[in-house]
Amino acid sequence: MKLGLLLGAALAPLAFAGAVCAQDATPAGEYGGEPVQIEDVIVNGEIVFRNRTTDDNPVLSYDLEYFQRFEPVSVGEMLKRVPGVTFTSDVLEFDGVSMRGLPPGYTSILINGRRAPGGEDDGAFFVDRIPAELVERIEIIRSPRADQPSDGVAGAINIVLKEGAQLEGGSVRAGALINEDGEVRGAGSLTWAGNTENTSLWAALNYQGRRNPKQKRSERYDDDPANGGELDNIELQDDTRDGVDMSANAEFTTRFDNGRLRFNGLVIDTDRDEDETSVTYVDDGSGSFTEIDGVEIQQERISQQTYALGMDGAFDVGPGELDFKLGWTGFRDDTTATTFEGDNFQDPDLALVEDEETLEITDDELDFGGAYTLQTGNVEVKFGADFLNKQRDGVGAEGVDYAIEENRFEPYVRVSGEIGATVRFDAGLRYESSEREVTGDLGTVESDASDFFPSAHLTWSPTQADQFRASYARTQRRPNFSYLAPIFQDEEPADEDGLRGNPLLESEKANGFDVGYERRIGTRGIFGVNVFYREIEDLIEVVDTGLEVNEDGETPAPGDDVFNLFEPRNIGDGTTWGIEFDFSSPLDVIGLPDTGLFFNYTWMDSEVTDPWTGDKRPFRNQPQNVYNVGFIHTVNSWDMSFGASIYGRDEGYESGMDELVKVEYDQDLEAFIEKRFGDRVVVRLSAMNLLDKEKRETFWKYDGDSVEEILDNRANGDIDEFELESERSGVLYQVTLRAAF
Repeated sequence: MKLGLLLGAALAPLAFAGAVCAQDATPAGEYGGEPVQIEDVIVNGEIVFRNRTTDDNPVLSYDLEYFQRFEPVSVGEMLKRVPGVTFTSDVLEFDGVSMRGLPPGYTSILINGRRAPGGEDDGAFFVDRIPAELVERIEIIRSPRADQPSDGVAGAINIVLKEGAQLEGGSVRAGALINEDGEVRGAGSLTWAGNTENTSLWAALNYQGRRNPKQKRSERYDDDPANGGELDNIELQDDTRDGVDMSANAEFTTRFDNGRLRFNGLVIDTDRDEDETSVTYVDDGSGSFTEIDGVEIQQERISQQTYALGMDGAFDVGPGELDFKLGWTGFRDDTTATTFEGDNFQDPDLALVEDEETLEITDDELDFGGAYTLQTGNVEVKFGADFLNKQRDGVGAEGVDYAIEENRFEPYVRVSGEIGATVRFDAGLRYESSEREVTGDLGTVESDASDFFPSAHLTWSPTQADQFRASYARTQRRPNFSYLAPIFQDEEPADEDGLRGNPLLESEKANGFDVGYERRIGTRGIFGVNVFYREIEDLIEVVDTGLEVNEDGETPAPGDDVFNLFEPRNIGDGTTWGIEFDFSSPLDVIGLPDTGLFFNYTWMDSEVTDPWTGDKRPFRNQPQNVYNVGFIHTVNSWDMSFGASIYGRDEGYESGMDELVKVEYDQDLEAFIEKRFGDRVVVRLSAMNLLDKEKRETFWKYDGDSVEEILDNRANGDIDEFELESERSGVLYQVTLRAAF
């Protein structure tokens, strides 16, 4: 049944195949060459490096072949090998992207150039749900043009899906993921691409089993051990995530004498079980922590679906080109969580702690856009507009129940061209006008907003190998959905306080600057360096309004419980800056043309005023550096290749009202070896987390009945609890067979 729904939604574009005859290009540009035979992509001993792009704005482009030897399961595993990207998830989890160290909500995730609605409160899309098998290339957009969305203060990641105009032929994949404890999960895919003189077609099905068994250990003290704190208890936890992702996508294009037309569809279905079993031990009286003090079992059942249907076209009309797009994207989340507690596993009273918690999210976006481009000499003028209707309903824990409807109208103009033989420029202006209606327990609130988003990019190429770039763009980050909802939550953020949503919140805005240099090395290699700076205004922080309310968020009457009212507001400013290096090239200069070296390193820092303490600190969990280095070597005489890659980042800090958390990760080493059989079959063994990396979190926790009391205790260093938490998952092996037909 579910497979039928997947096929029906994703292959909907193929219904047009009998009525029209379809297209060529990729979302980032027109494809002008012959289709590549799929066996040349799947069974290929040639090492692939970062693409050399000609975009007017700073974009890094990586084809799937750059990543595929290491057999990434999803886009998340792919992104840990590109500059400036890090994750703050658990071990072997690569979901919310932190680009340039900023929280995931500051990074815009696009699929084929269109926004991808996500399930997170900050709108972040979890990229671990998109199978790597469906991807043609990854584009890192450091600074947007006027004809691209203004979302993404840290930058944007465009996930370009495969299409028929690029490929010819079919492929099949069969694989198995093997955890260190011997548990196995299967994987498989089937793809096909075909072309005629004026049409192209792509279709793919993908099945991916995934399991991540983690072991956690928490040691809790009554104070920092450095100050003489004593161990209070030890908690051991087994946390296993076990699930299946099924996906399908299709693309059909037709070419006419004066243009082309394209239809595409995508469906991703995720079913995942998360089971946590925790046992707490206390001192048995002899100094040994072996006495069970309690057990807890948490069961979470997650069902998520992502849908996308779209069409776009480009036609010669008059002296210029008219292009248009129409699309719908949808996200569904139905998650239930249940918790049981007892004195021990044999406790007959081991029972449900509280009512089952349910999270339900429905998010739909309908977008339409059109543009007209005129070429006059060395100057190109493009003007157009995008329209988006967004409807999101959320039902969750803690009384967060809301409905949001938003309409956006975004006209823009962009001018690009050449100055002499070595300089290109691109300048534009995007205007956004939005109307929003938010409904919650406290009623319905309507608001509107508008702003300008200018951009300018300059490229100087003094030689064919050297390129200097300078860019400016104004971007934005939209408010968390729960912050917008007109609802009231008592005992938040502390026992004597209440938190009320603010439907009049505005987006955070940023002025961003990028200056870079790129050097082409030989025929395939490339080196790049880029300096970035972001000045962010209207940061959203939760603040004390100075008002008192009752449990309904209203003016208290005699006898009512009284709460201090807190509310999110646009009050802060922040800055972040850094430098990014990346290098990928064959080692021809030392006589090793069949060895490729890959390296990237990003140093970053930031400054923001903590809304609770008033201290200056970096953005939440921003590391000061993140890096990746690896190699691939091909032995042509044996039709074999092997390689390794190591990824790492330094520590980051998360500062909340009642706690400070230090987060550390060990290095992550992965490797592969492959054997090619003829020109159509390859067998590959890969392994992740070969160093069995550990994630460590150190918590300094503070307590009190009110925010004021908690902050006083924090200022005086009066710790309520000190905790050391560590987590491991073990090595993950993968065996894969790929064949072309």
